[in-house]
Formats: sequence, structure tokens, C-alpha cells
Amino acid sequence: MDDPNVQVTVSPQGLATVTLNRPEKHNAFNDLVIVRLAETLADLGADGNVRVVALAAQGQSFSGGADLDWMRRAATYSEAENETDALALARMLRALNTVPKPTVALVQGPAYGGGVGLVAACDIAIAIKSAVFAMTEVRLGLVPATVSPYVIAAVGARAARRLFLTGEPFDAQEALRLGLVHEVVDDAGALAAARDRIVGYLLNGAPGALAASKELIAAVSDRPLDDELLAETARRIAARRVTAEGQEGTAAFLDKRKPDWLRQP
Repeated sequence: MDDPNVQVTVSPQGLATVTLNRPEKHNAFNDLVIVRLAETLADLGADGNVRVVALAAQGQSFSGGADLDWMRRAATYSEAENETDALALARMLRALNTVPKPTVALVQGPAYGGGVGLVAACDIAIAIKSAVFAMTEVRLGLVPATVSPYVIAAVGARAARRLFLTGEPFDAQEALRLGLVHEVVDDAGALAAARDRIVGYLLNGAPGALAASKELIAAVSDRPLDDELLAETARRIAARRVTAEGQEGTAAFLDKRKPDWLRQP
């Protein structure tokens, strides 16, 4: 379904750009935007023509987090209704985190609260140097619960203690130091150039191997280096070696040619 608040374009090369288009609302999200994003991510994840997903935003802000009108409605909900409402956001963030395509956040402006969660749930994040970030929930008497798994995974528990408790703003260079973003660029033009460079790298990878690599990271993170983990990593590489992609990639390397996923149709 078409939704002017969430726009989707797909390039001939397979780059799907999902653009938050509520600039007058600082690209804050509400229940309808959350549903649309979740549906969009499911569709793109299942689309064989899509190789990479970029998350972008129109206007001055990347995302201000929760929409004020949505927050006003939620304030009248019962605890059970609030739990259902929050679970939709949690599931959308999980869909962004686990979509079987590489994801790239293009942060062209401020990201607050849940907007930081969107950045953290993407595989790669690039921000312009003027971007500002903040986890502001405590200022409203709330907690950043649904975004916490992704932000903590990005910056670590120690940094999260400060960011979650103070609600203080921090700039793009600090976001880079903490690991929330991977690269800081000067302006919108440089952001587009960095996007193209990163997407170029991602398109070199086999689609199935990229999805399997995302699954691998989730499976081995924070696990003890025991025999069970060694067996699982061995099983995963063995399974990939006998796939059509693994066979084709190895053959192409040995034959000094491009693999079939890089050949022009």
C-alpha cells in the first residue's frame, strides 16, 4: 500500500531506499508509520530483486522518535493497551534488525529517542557531522525499553548507563567514538557518496552469504568459546561451502572471473 509518510524506491542495482517523509513532524513515528515500516521491511526482505536496504529521511531531522499526538493517545491507554502498542514498535525494530539484507542508515540530521533505535538497528550507519543524538526518554518519565537491545549492542552497557540516564545530547563524532555510527561525513553530498561506496561493497557479496553472515553474528555474539560454539561455526561454513553460491563464488575466484551475482543481466 502507498503511504506518503514512508516512501520506497528501488534502483536497478537493487538498492531499496526507505525514506521517512514527515519532515514537518521531524520524521517522528506513530502507530501507523510503525505498521508501514514493518510491512515494508517484510516485503523488501522477501524481494529477490532487493540487495541492500537504505533507511533515509526527508527534511532537517532523521527522526525525532515518538510522535507527540501518538504519545498523547498512549497516555490515555491502559497498561495492557500500552503493552500492545509498544510491542508493535518492538517488532518493527526487530524486523529492521533481522531483515535478511544489509541495511544502511543515512543520518542527515538529529535522531532522538526511538530515532536512535532506528540507527542502532541498522547494520551500518553513516551520519553527517552536524547530526545530534540523544536518548531523551527519562526526561518524560519513561525508559528507552524497546530500543535498548539495539542501542546497548551498538554502544555497550557502560556507555548506555550514561546516555540512558542523563538524556544528554551528543554529536556525530561522539556517536562515532561510541560505535553508534560507523562513519561521519561533512554534508549531504558526502553522505550520498559514502552511501554509494558502501553499497558498492555490499553488492560484491553474494545475497545468501550476506543474509547468512547476519544470522552468524546474531548466533555467536556473547557466547562462550566452547566446543558447542566451535561445532556450530564449523557447521555454518560447511553448509555455505556446498550451496550454489558457495560453489559459484569459489569457482569464480579460482577461474579469475566475476561470480554470477555480479554479472550484468
